[in-house]
Amino acid sequence: MRSIGAIRQLVGQFRDARSGVAAVEFALILPIMLLLYIGMVEGSTLIAMDRKVQTVSGAVGDLVARSDGTISGGTLDDYVKIASGIMTPYSSSGLIQNVSQVKVANDGKATVDWSVRYVGSSRQSAGQRAVGSVYNLPSEIVSISKGHYVIVTEAAVSYTPLYGIVFDKAVNLYRENFFLPRFGAQIKNQ
Repeated sequence: MRSIGAIRQLVGQFRDARSGVAAVEFALILPIMLLLYIGMVEGSTLIAMDRKVQTVSGAVGDLVARSDGTISGGTLDDYVKIASGIMTPYSSSGLIQNVSQVKVANDGKATVDWSVRYVGSSRQSAGQRAVGSVYNLPSEIVSISKGHYVIVTEAAVSYTPLYGIVFDKAVNLYRENFFLPRFGAQIKNQ
């Protein structure tokens, strides 16, 4: 059996030993630092994609609202294709866009005048808002657009995390923008 003096001597040696302390501290901190780093990468990528989705929706709506009276299907297709390029360096293949014109009656009821849906940069024959269906606009938009038209652009994409460590489920990003036609009249989609 060891004496108390021997135990004190061992505890003192242990306390005074400094070799390997940095390696142990680094090994304890490394997982937390990696988790924070990966979380920051995922979070910043998610924020960047959300901003790009907002920019896509806003750009298409602004271009359509600048049309004077009519907009051809080819021109609308070009606007959507160009705006899809905003998603670079991320893929725009899963980007869904709806471009609609909504008529706001004097009583505040908003109905869809025309609507076109795109997946990626390709026009789809189904999925757009039905003509004549009620569109729930924010009250602020209704109050400034009674008796007029509103261009509504929607953009959505699903963001799948790169690593799946911090969060592992896809996040659906969606943005909606409202524009009054610049020339104040209905824009006919041909």
